[in-house]
Amino acid sequence: MLCENCGKRSATFHFTKIVNGEKTEMHLCDACARERGEALSFPGDAFSIHHLLSGLMPSVQTPGTARPPERLACPTCGMTYEEFVKKSRFGCSDCYDAFKEPLGPLLKRIHGVAEHGGKVPRRAEPKRAMRHRLQQLRQALKAKVAAEAFEEAARIRDEIRALEQALGETKAE
Repeated sequence: MLCENCGKRSATFHFTKIVNGEKTEMHLCDACARERGEALSFPGDAFSIHHLLSGLMPSVQTPGTARPPERLACPTCGMTYEEFVKKSRFGCSDCYDAFKEPLGPLLKRIHGVAEHGGKVPRRAEPKRAMRHRLQQLRQALKAKVAAEAFEEAARIRDEIRALEQALGETKAE
């Protein structure tokens, strides 16, 4: 299909506009779409998901929320938050934790939640369940100590140690 505007190039943009209840369809080439302001233009003239995400990031800020510090950086790979916004890619897996606070609202906006709640590989499920139980026991231990129920706290402590040993985790005391 040829561009409806110039009639020379192939139409690559197909728009349907509805203005005041009136439907208008347009088929334009890249150059005519830009000329009319209908096409998104990015540096390098290529649409990229990275540009889309970096465009979303500044809008995540809500009134009264401080902008993330310019020098917020990952301690492992050294990537700064500013670099992440430009590249839309993390430098390493620790970047998720390093940028957790400024990314929370973005993830919630995109996925509906800020934490992973999806599938877990079957081989990881037993350890995941044990870690969850360990977390629950640690909270229960704090509550028993606060309530001065030391006998129950000792039982929970022993259960925590057994689970840590089973998981191969050792906690320095």
